[in-house]
Amino acid sequence: MMPVSKEAVMAIKSYQNQAEVLVRNYLLADPFIPYTSVLGGILVCKMVYEFTQLVSSFYFKSYASLTKIQRIEWNNRRVFLCPIFLGISTFHAFFITFVSLYLVFFSELFSDQRLAGLVIFRSSPLSTFALGVSVGYFLGDLGMILWLYPSLGGMEYVLHHLLSVIAVTYSMLSGEGQLYTYMVLISEATTPGINLRWYLDTAGMKRSNLYLLNGVVIFFAWLVARILLFAYLFHSVYLHYLQVQISNFRLLLSDPADARIWTILSVCGAICACYNEPDVVRKNCEGTNEDVNKEAVRITIYVYL
Repeated sequence: MMPVSKEAVMAIKSYQNQAEVLVRNYLLADPFIPYTSVLGGILVCKMVYEFTQLVSSFYFKSYASLTKIQRIEWNNRRVFLCPIFLGISTFHAFFITFVSLYLVFFSELFSDQRLAGLVIFRSSPLSTFALGVSVGYFLGDLGMILWLYPSLGGMEYVLHHLLSVIAVTYSMLSGEGQLYTYMVLISEATTPGINLRWYLDTAGMKRSNLYLLNGVVIFFAWLVARILLFAYLFHSVYLHYLQVQISNFRLLLSDPADARIWTILSVCGAICACYNEPDVVRKNCEGTNEDVNKEAVRITIYVYL
């Protein structure tokens, strides 16, 4: 190994220090976190998409037999339990689920034992950053849906993503209600199973044991993450009802018009979400009727699962 000169070492350390200052004072500074995290989320989604496309074209013969829309779905949903095979949707689901579980149940940020102000107003650089990454994902996915509309989903998908972007962005920028935002985002835990069901459906394996087993897992994941968890969310809202009232009252004092508008949007958003989520699942259950090389896809699934 060739010896490194003292000047080269000093130059490397100087660049390293400058990079640390840039990250600390700009990229991760509190005022810039919402913007850098959203851009970072979009960039990561693009990188995961391109990487999945590259890997699939080299290692999966069935990939070339898919239509253009199915290849986009493949890159977006990819779910095999290996880091290089996580598509955008599954990558985001794992990321936001783990962060949400940590912040809601294990972190002291939203703990009732912590005397750090009202829980409804608590936030941290980590919680704001993770929400920004999620906003970046929803924006990227929404852009793809609109660009190829209606091939990747109809108006129910557009509505789902718009409501998600509005709710998560508001919580990220205002710092309010982040506890409940993360409780809702835990429901993303059901996404990998839904994505896997798409692969099995596309491969013509709806009558297989693997499809049945995945359906059972989805049922229990849905029961825990989208029913029981929401009961826990409403219980938490009840326990902190006074703080929620204070939040609405503060908004009312600052701008009564904004308060009324935001209340209407919140109610409509909740109603639309309750209607929309089952419709999204129903659309996934319908599967695809396009002509694909099902045998090749089936072999791919068996090999990697």
